[in-house]
Amino acid sequence: MAGQETPRIYVASLSDYNAGTLHGAWLDATGADAVNDGIAAMLRASPEGNAEEFAIHDYEGFGSYRVHEYESIETVCAVAEAIAEHGTLFADYLAHVGEAKDADGVADALERFRESYQGSFDSLENWAEQFLDDTGALKEVPESLRGYIDFEAWARDAELNGDVFTLETDGTTHVFWGT
Repeated sequence: MAGQETPRIYVASLSDYNAGTLHGAWLDATGADAVNDGIAAMLRASPEGNAEEFAIHDYEGFGSYRVHEYESIETVCAVAEAIAEHGTLFADYLAHVGEAKDADGVADALERFRESYQGSFDSLENWAEQFLDDTGALKEVPESLRGYIDFEAWARDAELNGDVFTLETDGTTHVFWGT
């Protein structure tokens, strides 16, 4: 998405960290091979020498997704690639449905995200009216009577029944089919 920062991680050499020295590198999480190469280069440049272990000590551009210190690079990059494609809304989706444990889990979550996303709306009520209109449920209702339909209550029931859930970002309501 335009204007969004590239998800990146700060990896630190644990032998340096344990020796009281901060040595690490910020790496764009653009692909597992590139990140692993960056980690290897950072470890080779260690002032402690023979550095072999690292940890993720910071991250940015992941929205509400929490990158864990020893999370696999493959998982981190899979999440970053999905965020690069869909924005931090995907991170919010992961937080709602449960974080994926590995790269395959991220791929499954991404597929569910794509299948269940209904779009962005000013409100859940607006989604309900559009959904009922698009599905033909309102075709027999004259336009003059539509103002009397309680779309807000219908939408609330759909959410309470688990048929849909919403994520709010920047004043926009994103609607998903329930999982």
